[in-house]
Amino acid sequence: MRELSLNILDIAQNSISAGAPLITIEVSENRTDQTLLIGIYDNGRGMSEEQVKSVIDPFFTTRTTRKVGMGIPLFKMAAEQTGGSFTLTSQVGVGTSVEAVFKTDSIDFNFFVGIGLPCLLRRNRKRKLG
Repeated sequence: MRELSLNILDIAQNSISAGAPLITIEVSENRTDQTLLIGIYDNGRGMSEEQVKSVIDPFFTTRTTRKVGMGIPLFKMAAEQTGGSFTLTSQVGVGTSVEAVFKTDSIDFNFFVGIGLPCLLRRNRKRKLG
């Protein structure tokens, strides 16, 4: 969970740098579909189509403090490794939306998300069922 938390904070920092006065972070579980959605939405300056295509490249960054941008590429990889999905949409002058869907029944979910959250999810399921 620590790594995903750092990815989320990195993406939120990008939103702050883009001048977003409003950043929304959503975490929601769908037990029927066995998915966990993590979304980061902002109303910053947005990105061009070219930037959107480049942003999943770990060697692309607009920051001047470092040469690589790992937040979005790792977030995307983690979601896709669980059998989930990743979407990034942006419009200049409107803002950016980043959504990662993780399949919670995937063996890779524990690897990428960590043991804490899956244990909590299992505990909550047992409480509701038992």
